[in-house]
Amino acid sequence: MTGPLREREEAHALLAAEAERARAGGGRFVLLRGATGTGRSAMLEAAAAHAAGRGLRVLRARCSPEDTAVPFAAVLHLLGPVPEFADLTPGLDDRGSAARLWRLLRSYAARSPVLVAVDDVHLADEASRRWLVEAARRVDRLPVLVVATERSQYDIDPRPAGLTHALSPSLVRTHTLAPLTDTAAGALVRAAFPTAPDDWTADCVHAGAGNPLLLHALLDDLRGTPPPSPVPDACAALYPGAYPAAVSWWLDTTGPTTAETARTLAALEQADDAHSRPHPHPRTPPSRTVAPAPLATTAALLADATGADPARVAGWLTAMTRLGMLRADAEGRPRYAHPLLRDAVLSGWPGARRRAAQLAVAEAMLRRGDRVDAVARQLLGSGPAGLPWVLRVLRDAVAVAVHQGRPDDAVAYLRRALAEPLPDDLRQRLLTELGSLEYASADAPAGLPRLAEALDLPAEPRDRVRTALALGTALAGRGEVRAAVEVLRATEAGLTGHPELVRTVRTASALLSDQDQTVRREAYRWLTDTARRSPELVGATGQALLVRYAATAGASSAKAAMARLRTLLTEPAEPLAEPFLLGTAAAVAQWADELDEAEGLVERGLAGQRPSLLHPMQRALRDVLLDITAARGDYTRLLAETETETETGAETVPDTDTDTDAETPAAGGPTNADAHALLALVETGRAAQARRLAARFDLRGAPDSWELNRFLYARGILRLSDGDTTGALHDFLECGRRQSARAVLSPVVTPWRSAAARCRLALGSPREAIALAEEELRLARVWDTPRTVGRALRVLARATGGRRGLELAEESVALLRDSPADAELIAALLTRGRLLSTGGDRSRARDSLREAAERAERLGAVRLRSRAEEALRAGGARRTSTAHTGTASLTGSERRIAELAASGRTNTEIADLLHIARRTVETHLTSAYRKLGIRRRGELGEALKGEAEGR
Repeated sequence: MTGPLREREEAHALLAAEAERARAGGGRFVLLRGATGTGRSAMLEAAAAHAAGRGLRVLRARCSPEDTAVPFAAVLHLLGPVPEFADLTPGLDDRGSAARLWRLLRSYAARSPVLVAVDDVHLADEASRRWLVEAARRVDRLPVLVVATERSQYDIDPRPAGLTHALSPSLVRTHTLAPLTDTAAGALVRAAFPTAPDDWTADCVHAGAGNPLLLHALLDDLRGTPPPSPVPDACAALYPGAYPAAVSWWLDTTGPTTAETARTLAALEQADDAHSRPHPHPRTPPSRTVAPAPLATTAALLADATGADPARVAGWLTAMTRLGMLRADAEGRPRYAHPLLRDAVLSGWPGARRRAAQLAVAEAMLRRGDRVDAVARQLLGSGPAGLPWVLRVLRDAVAVAVHQGRPDDAVAYLRRALAEPLPDDLRQRLLTELGSLEYASADAPAGLPRLAEALDLPAEPRDRVRTALALGTALAGRGEVRAAVEVLRATEAGLTGHPELVRTVRTASALLSDQDQTVRREAYRWLTDTARRSPELVGATGQALLVRYAATAGASSAKAAMARLRTLLTEPAEPLAEPFLLGTAAAVAQWADELDEAEGLVERGLAGQRPSLLHPMQRALRDVLLDITAARGDYTRLLAETETETETGAETVPDTDTDTDAETPAAGGPTNADAHALLALVETGRAAQARRLAARFDLRGAPDSWELNRFLYARGILRLSDGDTTGALHDFLECGRRQSARAVLSPVVTPWRSAAARCRLALGSPREAIALAEEELRLARVWDTPRTVGRALRVLARATGGRRGLELAEESVALLRDSPADAELIAALLTRGRLLSTGGDRSRARDSLREAAERAERLGAVRLRSRAEEALRAGGARRTSTAHTGTASLTGSERRIAELAASGRTNTEIADLLHIARRTVETHLTSAYRKLGIRRRGELGEALKGEAEGR
């Protein structure tokens, strides 16, 4: 050890005083005790140098484990420099030899005071130890100062008693060298690196763990990479490696059981850190006392894994914490003071031994009843065991991780499970699950080969279909729709004798073909022809897809479509096919304005899904949920669900297309979530964020899909709100061209005609605008829901103008009051108000515009509210205050559910009565409570009654 000695002033003073006492003729025995690396040898050297400077002759001996079998080996080394010793060697009689050696030392000391310095006396042979103990009893009558150093560190295997345990305390001056405080350690770091920042210094202090040996070794290694290079967490980054060598030596001095326990603790901690929580090692010094419960728990686990005595392990943890090698984390568990120290403890441990230790830890945790994911984290570092419980734990941990939204952990557990010896059928299922999770967690390059490998393994027909669905979903998600359909067709060929699985595969092929208009046309041609000839071959799911196809093609009414779907939903369904049926029915129900029923169908569909397996309907069901939220005009929830960046501070956001176009485009095409987010940003007045989102996608290279068409429509709305009418018209017409090529003619999906009509009108082409609006109204009346018909009437009213236009606007408002689409009603009120104002009926115009403004504010529709306020100001009117509370603020659904709850019905009964999910009931009731200013169900009746009487 090099460098200055810190915090050793008390030891210096003691040794200096005893040296003066020896010079005066009175001897003393001084024992310097301390843990490995605390500087015992350095203190002994300092004492020898001081004594020599004061005129004492110095005799030195350093004990070694190699000499323990040689009697008086330490004393022989000690007295070697004495000339008279050459003719005196110990004999067979230990007592006689000890006496002769003592007389020699006494005669030597008669000439001048002597310092006898014995280092590492705990390693001395037994004869030398007895001689030194006897010297301690006699030395007070001689000018001899005996200074010995002894290791005093708690080890799990008990060590022999110390040198002076049988001596009276009056015969020995004992001083224990404590670990360095953080202050002293920091001073050492700053002495070596004067410009080091505080956080770098703190890292060094933690890695040094209060141990001068380790700290000096670390500082030597860091001279090649001084700050600002960070203190590494792994020994591989250190050169020349003095620090890991010092830690290895420290472990060697502790004995095999302690070293094994120390390394097992490091492996336990490393596995815990790598897979569950952020960096646990604080940058500010934590308390060095550990809460007893976490310490006892860790001790019991280590003892069980290593076979050591639990009490001794607990004592070792306590001792190491007091020394600074371990520190308590936020939960009170003992952990290594720095990741570098932990890595050094693990360095040099053979990989096979480490893997065996982690398996032992995992088994001990399992016996103790730890959480399954905690056990699985330890198994990640172990090797294949071939034990049934290992596979069971890993699979259970996958389920937990998926449920908690930790796909990366689930992937790690599955990869480890596949390292176990497995039968082909189980390997096939695990590969399917792993490939699905890898693809879903953005590791598609790894996921696709896993799924392909799983499809090549022998498996039950149902498992093969699951794998084919997952691989087809993944391929379609990458734009390889034809390849996805080919995979499903190849799988179908091997399903002879399983007609229900054949129907499932064919339904999946039709659904996935939605991403490619050419493949879609082929799939629905086959589906239509087959359903006409042999409806049993397509089943309920295939027939539901045909209902949806007819709805989008403008060939069915909402009433007929829903009646047919409700009938199909009563038929028994193959479990693998049921999500297709539910998802298809949910989409049509949403178009039919049966939003609560649609939400219930989505929840049923998602509840039947296995989150760890890719399925074509997983994303489709979530897309329907977004469509439902958008139809309700719940923009806040919509933005939260699409995870769109909605920060405020417009001055920091580019505000022109020129600025935003400079951003790097996103890979791939836009999704349905992107389209909804873009519309929600426009409607909530966050134009800058909307422009930035639109600029992320270069639609010229985007693959063909229905989602691209949705995004084109949304971008058109953005451009129209920005005043770029020509650009908006281009987007709407391109959306329409693409939709028509897919035989999607009805406005239930994207009402591009009404949007294009507004552009034509703004560009001075009313005839073209009326033609577009009339065509949309014709198709809307086929579907015949208030939302589609009311929207088409509104746009036609605006294009037509005059008395006829006002009649159409009145009809639009009347229809939309029975629709859940509040945003469409607001737009219709705006149109009616403007037409009334143009016709000179200012009073009714103001009423209509005020209602529009108030509804828009309640909905959070900033754009519509601004337009209503502008129209009011243009007519010379002021806005009235908006009803944020009371029954006037309740939506139609909230009022209906509140009235049923007030009548005494339970949430479950309300959900069954309205065909909605219980969660939806709870959400609406919570909102109603807030608006009515009440806290419990029993107050609903009075609140609703009071508001009614007030009116």
